[in-house]
Amino acid sequence: MAKRGRLRVFLGAAPGVGKTFSMLEEGRRLHSDGRDVVVAIVESHGRAATAALADGLPTLPRAHVSHRGVELEEMDLAAVLARRPELALVDELAHTNVPGSANEKRWQDVAALLAAGIDVISTLNVQHIESLNDVVEQITGVPQQETVPDSFLRGADELELVDLAPQSLRDRLADGYVYPAERIDAALSHYFRLGNLTALRELALVWLADEVDQALRGYRAAHGIDGTWEARERVVVALTGGPEGDTLLRRGARIAARSSGGELLAVHVTSQDGLRSAAPDVLASQRALVEKLNGSYHQVVGEDVPTALVEFARSVNATQLVLGASRRGRFAAALTGPGIGATVVRESGEIDVHMVNHAAAARRFALPPLTGALTAKRRILGFVVALLGGPILTSLLLLVRTPDSITSDVLSYQLLTVIVALVGGIWPALFAAVFSGLTLDFFFIEPIFTVHIHEPLHLLALGLYVVIASLVSYIVDRAARHTRAARRLAAESELIQTIAGSVLRGDDAAQALADRTREAFQLDGVRVVHEGTGRVVAASGTTADTGGLTRAALGEDAWLELYGQPLAAGEQRLLSVVVAQLSAALAHQELEETAREIGPIAASDRVRGALLTALSHDLRRPLAAATAAVGGLRAAGGALTADDRAELLDTAEESLGALGTLLTDLLDVSRLQGGVLSIANVPTDPAEAIAPALDELGLGPGDVRLALGHDEARANADPVLLQRVIVNLLANALRHSPEGTPVTVTTSVFAETLELRIIDHGPGVPIDRQEDIFVPFQRIGDTDNDTGLGLGLALSRGFIEAMHGTLTPEDTPGGGLTMVIALAMPHPDEVPARADDAAERTDGVPGSDAA
Repeated sequence: MAKRGRLRVFLGAAPGVGKTFSMLEEGRRLHSDGRDVVVAIVESHGRAATAALADGLPTLPRAHVSHRGVELEEMDLAAVLARRPELALVDELAHTNVPGSANEKRWQDVAALLAAGIDVISTLNVQHIESLNDVVEQITGVPQQETVPDSFLRGADELELVDLAPQSLRDRLADGYVYPAERIDAALSHYFRLGNLTALRELALVWLADEVDQALRGYRAAHGIDGTWEARERVVVALTGGPEGDTLLRRGARIAARSSGGELLAVHVTSQDGLRSAAPDVLASQRALVEKLNGSYHQVVGEDVPTALVEFARSVNATQLVLGASRRGRFAAALTGPGIGATVVRESGEIDVHMVNHAAAARRFALPPLTGALTAKRRILGFVVALLGGPILTSLLLLVRTPDSITSDVLSYQLLTVIVALVGGIWPALFAAVFSGLTLDFFFIEPIFTVHIHEPLHLLALGLYVVIASLVSYIVDRAARHTRAARRLAAESELIQTIAGSVLRGDDAAQALADRTREAFQLDGVRVVHEGTGRVVAASGTTADTGGLTRAALGEDAWLELYGQPLAAGEQRLLSVVVAQLSAALAHQELEETAREIGPIAASDRVRGALLTALSHDLRRPLAAATAAVGGLRAAGGALTADDRAELLDTAEESLGALGTLLTDLLDVSRLQGGVLSIANVPTDPAEAIAPALDELGLGPGDVRLALGHDEARANADPVLLQRVIVNLLANALRHSPEGTPVTVTTSVFAETLELRIIDHGPGVPIDRQEDIFVPFQRIGDTDNDTGLGLGLALSRGFIEAMHGTLTPEDTPGGGLTMVIALAMPHPDEVPARADDAAERTDGVPGSDAA
């Protein structure tokens, strides 16, 4: 039995990226290396470069198959099998064979070649992959009938992506390297849209990345490799079923999104007996969130949670592991040992671990006590340590007591006193010093078990011990006070820095300051009130007056109200800083509000100025022409010939018509801004609006080239206003097109939207200025100053948006500007209405201004 051949597939995002070219180049390289290579079938699609590359390679004749009286060509499978080359080049893997061929699909022919031990290089576009068929149809709006099963494609020995940037592919298409000239505009406006190509490219990259990842997993499993290979960012989020899960998932999604192709996985560890299980509704909610974030949810069984998490992360080749910060206190951690997070960090190895703080584990920001004194709780704890530590230490010392151990006994009690001082401060430490001195006298100084001291030297030593212990306690307590004071100053600095940052950011600084102030001073509530109006600018916490109200002035017309215990004198200094920052924040907000109020007024003044400037020219010119014509008629009396009289009358009529159009445009601008423009949307054939627009402008086949597809397509539009928009866009395109270069008008359907494109090949408009062309009184690129007020494009966009559509500019590949009108299509069940119904409106829609 022959050894199975190897399959290599060149995958592309769209036609024209260079798959066939790459296949032929590889075939020529292998042929020059001495391998037996034949061209089984290659489709050049009339591309000279592709045909030239195939020349020089052995090519097998094609089979001729008759179908319905037509002679068609197909790959001759029998001839290839009989020839038995080392390598066959087979183009278009997804091709459907003519009925009567040996197999229905070309990929089945390739399977037969592989089974015969013949290596094959083939080509495929991503839209022909079976599992992606529906996704591609959603993106492009074009269903694909020819597909290749994923199972066959996954069995390929090599998959190579032939990549080309979307804009570069459009440029190749515009230059005629992909399709003949008569198909270029239709292709650019439909399948080869920039958005379509970008989505298809990403689809191809993601699909191929998944294939590579599957191959990598198989290799790691086959070779027993457990370590992480950071070939792809893969983030695992550990879920406990607690309220912090949503926060962890969103943090994990952000980490995964920072790298191209990053993957998010969520895992919940449960026990075999089911006792360690979270609420099902919480986990269901978090699972739904995982799916919204384009992640995958996993549940594993394990008695040791940290080990289960690390093993799962390694099994999926994870690079990052996200856990929530522990909610346990220090005392619980001391009793039960390191928590899950600490254990995972220790065992994770090369996997990065993120410990994420969350609301359940976070503590309120509060300033340490103003004075260096410890809290009552700490002092009580110090006395407890002294009372319990003394007997425990005494018992231990009695067990190991020797006649010469008095020195070590004294030092042990001295250490206990220092510990008590650190825990509870000076007073528990003094108690411990006296208590330990009496204990030393009773248990370790002769005579033992009495409080009598026979030797004066022993009495002096005991006294010195108590004094030394007291001094050490004082020094330790003083150092602790200084440490706490430094911590207090650091917290105050942090608070001031946070407050200043909130003001500088300007993102509702008053509210941020109110929240921070309440937390810092541990108040019940904080409120900022405008004195004149009583308006609450910001509020945090409970602001019910419970008798502990403190007020501070914020400038001349606002107050800061603090609810809760009165502030100590030392805290008033810090409060003054908060007050100053709040005053600055309020002043900043007032300036922003004033700027927002003045902004529209200034914009209106600019528009009014531009309008007056434009009107001063555009009204004067037709008025001057009409006045001159009428004056000429009056002065000449009956001396004018019929032709001269007719010329003057035409001039007057044309000038007055221009004035009427100008005033109509101004009125329509006002109507659009006021939202009172009457719109009558009906199912409209775009051809019914294009034809009269061409007639109005007097354009013929030499001026405009039509490529109208989808004869039955209709758009929800006002036909009269649509015609006016087309007139404006056509006139604008013709004015900027090179002489002798026609403007192209195309229609296409995409995602239940009818798109009408008006394409010129003029100088175009820079991308950063494309939106400026829709601003009234703008004449970008015009140098004659005789092209109207510059209202045509502004009105056109306003009309289209009033019809619930869009008007957007795009660059024309090869140079120029393409204006795209997108209008929703009516439901198929809607009865088409006569377009003339909208034309019979009595409110009047005047002619167009092509400016």
